Amino acid sequence: MYQPFHIHRVLLAGICLFMTIAFNAQTTSVNGLVKGLDGEPLPNIIVYEQGNEKNSFETDTTGEYRLTIPANNTVTLVFYSVNFDKYSKQLVTSTKPIYLSPVLNFKNQLTEVEVQDLSSRGGSSTYLEPKNFNQLPTLTGNVEDLIKTQIGVSSNNELSSGYSVRGGNFDENLIYVNDIEVYRPFLVRSGQQEGLSFANPAMVQKINFSSGGFEAKYGDKLSSVLDITYKRPLKTGGSASASFLGGNIQLEGISKNRLVAYTIGARYRTLSYILQTFDTKGEYRPNAGDIQSFVTFKVNPKFSVEWLTNLASNRYLVIPASRQTNFGTAKQALRFTVYFDGQELMSYLTGMTGVSAIYKPTAKTQLKFITSAYHAREQELFTVQGQYYIDELEADFGKPTFGQVAFNRGVGTFINNGRNYLSSTVANFEHKGSHQINNKSQFLWGARAQQEIINDRLSEWKTVDSAGYILPYSPNIITLEDVYKTKITLQSQRFQGYAQYNLQKLLSDSSEIVLTAGARANYWTLNNQLVASPRVTFAIRPNWKRDWLFKISSGIYYQPPFYRELRNIDGTVVTNLKAQQSIHFVFTSDYNFKMWNRPFKLIMAGYYKQLNQLIPYEVDNVRIRYFANNNAKGYVVGSDVRINGEFVPGVESWATLGLLRTYEKSPDNIHYLYYNKAGEEIVKGFTFDQVKTDSVKVDPGFIPRPTDQLVTFGLFFQDYLPKRPQFKFNLNLQFGSGLPFGPPTHKRWEQIKRMPPYRRVDAGFAYNILKSNREIKRKNAFNNLKEMWVFLEVFNLLQIQNTVSYIWVTDVTGNRYAIPNYLTNRQINLRLQISF
Repeated sequence: MYQPFHIHRVLLAGICLFMTIAFNAQTTSVNGLVKGLDGEPLPNIIVYEQGNEKNSFETDTTGEYRLTIPANNTVTLVFYSVNFDKYSKQLVTSTKPIYLSPVLNFKNQLTEVEVQDLSSRGGSSTYLEPKNFNQLPTLTGNVEDLIKTQIGVSSNNELSSGYSVRGGNFDENLIYVNDIEVYRPFLVRSGQQEGLSFANPAMVQKINFSSGGFEAKYGDKLSSVLDITYKRPLKTGGSASASFLGGNIQLEGISKNRLVAYTIGARYRTLSYILQTFDTKGEYRPNAGDIQSFVTFKVNPKFSVEWLTNLASNRYLVIPASRQTNFGTAKQALRFTVYFDGQELMSYLTGMTGVSAIYKPTAKTQLKFITSAYHAREQELFTVQGQYYIDELEADFGKPTFGQVAFNRGVGTFINNGRNYLSSTVANFEHKGSHQINNKSQFLWGARAQQEIINDRLSEWKTVDSAGYILPYSPNIITLEDVYKTKITLQSQRFQGYAQYNLQKLLSDSSEIVLTAGARANYWTLNNQLVASPRVTFAIRPNWKRDWLFKISSGIYYQPPFYRELRNIDGTVVTNLKAQQSIHFVFTSDYNFKMWNRPFKLIMAGYYKQLNQLIPYEVDNVRIRYFANNNAKGYVVGSDVRINGEFVPGVESWATLGLLRTYEKSPDNIHYLYYNKAGEEIVKGFTFDQVKTDSVKVDPGFIPRPTDQLVTFGLFFQDYLPKRPQFKFNLNLQFGSGLPFGPPTHKRWEQIKRMPPYRRVDAGFAYNILKSNREIKRKNAFNNLKEMWVFLEVFNLLQIQNTVSYIWVTDVTGNRYAIPNYLTNRQINLRLQISF
């Protein structure tokens, strides 16, 4: 029988079906902060919807995430990382946004050994725990003192923030703070003049360091990268410390709507207490201070702004009075005594500001735009006259005058004079981008344009008068040594760009591989040189019972010259200088294992660097002076071993051992020796008969570079009283075999003598007065403090006199003496540190 068609029933069914689909298609959002047990934000945590893993989000450096999920449904969110226990949360959703901030548990307490996943472990950089810096006994208070204890790193000066990495010098290290490159002062001559380095340890959240074979996303230097990230706080707090060497205060906080976060730090440092241990007595007035801030603005979930500023002042004034230094051997003990007139004044004023805009159009893509400017004004003003005596001491133990002056070997006067001024301005604009292709691969890119302006006025000279004769001696004229007078202004632009691809993959046999490959280009308008730098790192973790990882890194690294390399020994500037080249081959293996049921890591590395178009240089204390030519070539070969772990339960210690050889060869080292008819070698100003009758050509071939140091060893050890864990002890030991040195003739082939080895032990005793997890039973003023420590530090515990450089004096007979300049002696420091 025919049934009538009821159109209203069809419409009603259609409306119900549409409403059901629309109701089920509604979405809502879930967002929040992912934190660890210590309350710190956790980056790189994967947040995904169970059953729909494609709907995922990775937390950023602030620990924040935001995910779109179905509304009016039951959804399970999963928070995952190889470093933390997996966290799952079932949500019954509506159309209202959900705020969820979980706290994740560490899988292991020793973060540096166990909490690195394959992507970070197989990369070119090593993560360093910033909290270890607080336990490190340090003279300078600079974060670089932690870097000096790492694999492949050496330093022979506890007063300087400079360090050498696998045969490189201080100028070959890149330093970034929140993706902004920072610079060192140009005119510094000695470690005690440096003051504070840029990074404020109290503001640091993350430190990554690479000692070679680093990625294309980093800039153009030959040796290493130090990548520092300042923290974005999640709550109000701060820290402060005070000691005999200065103090600092740091404040941090976040707005009520959690859109604006800030951290501000101020530091003051004075080494007058330490410099009293120098052989040179007098009035020391070293003062260094800075103030910096890091502010982040969260405009919306996709767009944020970061603003970093720094203003630093360093003033080093010394009015020397006298100096007495004993040197020589047991059989020939000598004493160098000087009485001074005059003073030295070095001052440095630097300022930097940088703004970064970060835009995330999608969960997988990030675009970052950075603009920054750096300006420095430096000056050296010194006129110092020294009247010196060289005496030989009585070396016979049986005589009552043992150790006293036996007779005089020479007297003289020297005058050092300088009026040097330098200002530098560096401004740049940069773009960095990243795109997560899938959960296994990522693509990075970047471009940068930079303007540099240098104004340099150099005027200095010195003279030596020995027993009434100006040296080198001339009967007709007064000769001054090392006379430099120049006035230079330079303007130039640099353009850089890079592309990089990262891949992490699981093989069929469950082995894992990580591949990082990229290239960067650099063009400088001053020398019109374009260089291209391909770089690659490949790592594999075999599917073995033991947790081994093997990694090989290689690349062609260039270092286009900066102003310091352009300035020749005589103060003139060579503008057509080309970039130095270093071809890296680095093989590394690391092994995670258990010993005494505690986690450990063993790292072994071997490396070779082929060096081309080298710019030869010489080092005096921390002052590097270049010969402004590309005539040299050389090599670096070496190996490193490092073991770190819980030698004592619950605290981390480590030891490093390095072997290294670095040599160079230059046609400029070929020289002639001239002889007179008596067969005496002719030395201008000293040999009576200056008539040449014979000559010998000498080609020294490969000679040690100034950073050639065969053996280095470092140990950082922590311990505590088992029944009183609030009492802690830490020890920092550094050893380095002798570095090359030579007379100040600016002849590299003469600078192959060896300094004594560098040996230093610093010890710290700490007491945790207020613990962060303490139970508060009654109200008092200390309840507002999170933690309090008091440190007793003993610097140079073994009272070893380490040599950093030499003063060269000559008597009228032509005898030349190298007088060692010693570093600091034993000294005690008391430090109080609080956090709130």
